[in-house]
Amino acid sequence: MAREWESVIGLEVHLQLNTGTKVWCGCSADYDHSPINTHTCPICLGHPGALPKLNKKVVEYAVKAALALDCDINKVSRFDRKNYFYPDLTKGYQITQFDHPYAEKGHIDVTLKSGKERKVGITKIQIEEDTGKSMHAGEESFINYNRASMPLIEIVSDPDMRSSEEAYEYLNLLKDAVKYTDISDVSMELGSLRCDANISVRPKGQEAFGTRVEVKNLNSFKAVARAIDYEIGRQIETIEEGGSIDQETRLWDDESQVTRIMRSKEEAMDYRFFPEPDLVRLVITDEQIESIRETMPESKVEKMGRFGRDYKLSSTDASILCEEIELADYYEAAVKVCNNPKNTANWIMTEVLRVLKDESKGIEEFSMSAQDLGEIIKLIDSGKISGKIAKKLFEIKLTDERTPSEIVDAEGMAQVADTGAIEAIVDEVLANNPKLIEDYRQADEGRKPRVMKGLMGQVMKASKGKANPGIVTELLTNKLS
Repeated sequence: MAREWESVIGLEVHLQLNTGTKVWCGCSADYDHSPINTHTCPICLGHPGALPKLNKKVVEYAVKAALALDCDINKVSRFDRKNYFYPDLTKGYQITQFDHPYAEKGHIDVTLKSGKERKVGITKIQIEEDTGKSMHAGEESFINYNRASMPLIEIVSDPDMRSSEEAYEYLNLLKDAVKYTDISDVSMELGSLRCDANISVRPKGQEAFGTRVEVKNLNSFKAVARAIDYEIGRQIETIEEGGSIDQETRLWDDESQVTRIMRSKEEAMDYRFFPEPDLVRLVITDEQIESIRETMPESKVEKMGRFGRDYKLSSTDASILCEEIELADYYEAAVKVCNNPKNTANWIMTEVLRVLKDESKGIEEFSMSAQDLGEIIKLIDSGKISGKIAKKLFEIKLTDERTPSEIVDAEGMAQVADTGAIEAIVDEVLANNPKLIEDYRQADEGRKPRVMKGLMGQVMKASKGKANPGIVTELLTNKLS
């Protein structure tokens, strides 16, 4: 009988913090948008005798991440030296937190598509520094030390995940929680979020873990999921064929969709960890924690709840609008202009998201401001334009710098509210559609609205969508009665 297997997955997520300056010195942390090797100093280049000094803002941002992830914050923590050689590691060691991190014992509650829930623990969060950035061109390699000593936090999960789906959901929830604190861009594309996966397999029912393999070079959450699935399959196949799993680090080849050996996995002893002698212990008081907690912005869950209460949105609509904090902010800015929460939500979820999807853009790149969208909705509500005309106006505004009102006036898009003018159109439509009039008068109460809708359509077509629907309905009802 074939054995059943279970996978065991833990994730290590590195996040760059948007503190403006580096973790140990005052050099700018804007490493990607500046000339190479211009934001450096003796401290971040690791010159002998240059002493690090902890950036206070790094601690503040790190505490915000810990609060967002329900971690216990240790009042006293310590920095360590992790010793290894790599060309982009200027000092020959990395300053990190190994034995005594500043935060521990957090969690993220993951809900799968099946409805199954899993609580994924967070072992620890530690403050550390980034390395320089290696760049390769043909047979030559270059290093940009602008990134050296960029402030990082490393979020280490417990080995609680059992599938790629759980890992994928965990990463998305972690990203949402941190992004709402505004401490990091949390973007894999920009390199401000990086993830390594630790994967092993064991026979179902066995308590002991199997041999762990670390997978690196994961450039998207979907790549993380694919690499996990591949590695689970590779390990099971290797064991079933009589082989054994080596503890090693592997790289994910996204083009070939396979993992490849990088190096044998080091143990903690290989790094010769010892306390960092140039930094004092980090002490975080209860008063500091509470002070930082008071500056915490609204979380995604809190915002979704408020959208339901204040704007009377469904949980589904609130979830879509709060998917990205920038989209939620755009929605609220538009609502302030038009004071119509439901219609604003509908316009964003249909028209705005459609355009963003077609153009592969985020809301921060959208060509129409929230002010302009709110004005379009306000023009509908005031009766100046119809819903049909509004859609034409929306398309024009995507590439037109005039305000919505200016476009409506210049293009003659305003709705006709002159009862006499509309009545002339209604009379003409009724004269040209005697069969529809007869159908309406002979129809039962259930069918009358459908016939009325047809006549309404004819009037709106004749008026080029400009006739006020309320006046049209009143005139048709009176004349047909």
